[in-house]
This record gives sequence, C-alpha cells and structure tokens, in this order.
Amino acid sequence: MAISMTTAAEQHVHQYLESRGHGRGIRLGVRTNGCSGLSYVLEFVDEPETEDTVFVTGDVELYVDPKSLVYLDGTELDFVKEGLNEGFQFNNPNVKNECGCGESFNI
Repeated sequence: MAISMTTAAEQHVHQYLESRGHGRGIRLGVRTNGCSGLSYVLEFVDEPETEDTVFVTGDVELYVDPKSLVYLDGTELDFVKEGLNEGFQFNNPNVKNECGCGESFNI
C-alpha cells in the first residue's frame, strides 16, 4: 500500500509546518460525511498514533490510520493553483463516484 505527494504538495505542507513552528507532518484520513458517503480529512500531526502508517516525501511525513488506508491506497496528494483558487487535490484511483460539489466520494 502506498500514498504519495507531488512536489507542490510537499513544498506547501513543509512551508506550513515551518510557519507553524512545530509538528511532525500531516495526517490524511477519510470520514463518513457528505452526499456520497466519504470525505477527506487533513490535520497537523504533533504526535503520531502508534497504529499510523507513515509515508515520507522529501521533508514531510504523511500519516494515515489503518481504517483510512484501505480507501486511500494509491492516492496522490497534490496542491494546485487555478487562478485565484488554490488547494489540495486528491488523485484517488479507488473513487467510483463523487458528489456534484466535489466534497465527498464513494468507493
């Protein structure tokens, strides 16, 4: 099982961790939410959980809990800028359908 980050995502997270002044990395997970069933969750990690799987990209550690890992296997985390909008994009090969607003998905 693997999860990766693009250079743009790694640089963005690295900058945020530096400006925050502490933290080990970020946690990527899923939770039940939205019209399609699941949504992505990102949060800073100060202390990892013992059951987390860790993926390292450059200077950034990406933590994933075991329940989320099944839904996220093969996902690439990207950071994109389009005009005035910018944000994380999840390129998840497991997604079968997404809701119209793009906030949730199902597998």
